[in-house]
Amino acid sequence: MLVSASAFAHGVAGDDKAFIENSTGTQLVPFIYLGAKHMVTGYDHLLFLFGVIFFLYRMRDVGLYVTLFAVGHSVTLLYGVLSGTHVNPYLVDAIIGFSVVYKALDNLGAFQRFFGVQPNTKAAVLIFGFFHGFGLATKLQEFTLSPDGLVANIVAFNVGVELGQLIALGGILIAISVWRRSDAFRRQAFAANALLMTAGFVLIGHQLTGYFAS
Repeated sequence: MLVSASAFAHGVAGDDKAFIENSTGTQLVPFIYLGAKHMVTGYDHLLFLFGVIFFLYRMRDVGLYVTLFAVGHSVTLLYGVLSGTHVNPYLVDAIIGFSVVYKALDNLGAFQRFFGVQPNTKAAVLIFGFFHGFGLATKLQEFTLSPDGLVANIVAFNVGVELGQLIALGGILIAISVWRRSDAFRRQAFAANALLMTAGFVLIGHQLTGYFAS
């Protein structure tokens, strides 16, 4: 994933691009599918989500944090596309990469250890959710979207994103629940978050390179 150009592109597949640009009228089911597919294959969003739930053991806490993330990215996805607000895709994706680094550092207790403070984790998830939503919006803004049925289609896309998030979350929760039953979990937690942080830095570096080269 970290060396593949197609993975780094984090764009929309060719057939999906053709459908989006040629579709007119309300197309609820296809846009729900596209939203779900984009989230399930959106490795940067999933890395952040993995970091968010890494040390959450109660389903109530998982539900709260995932809801905050969903509210954040839903607001800016809908606002960005429907209002025509544009942000630089490289910079917003670099911030998304930073969100991965931040969550790994938070899981490692780095803020408390080195700065003596603990940022509000709920506020951080919501704020980074806003940036993730703008990241999703930039992918749709690459295309000429028909105004016919636009609002319904974008809402459907957002519903698909939420469904894709639930599907991905289910898989992550199953895997991490099995892992936590292992005696090695505590020993491996540090290495896992160090790798998560490294992946975030790679994402930042790639996006900033694209920004300065474009």
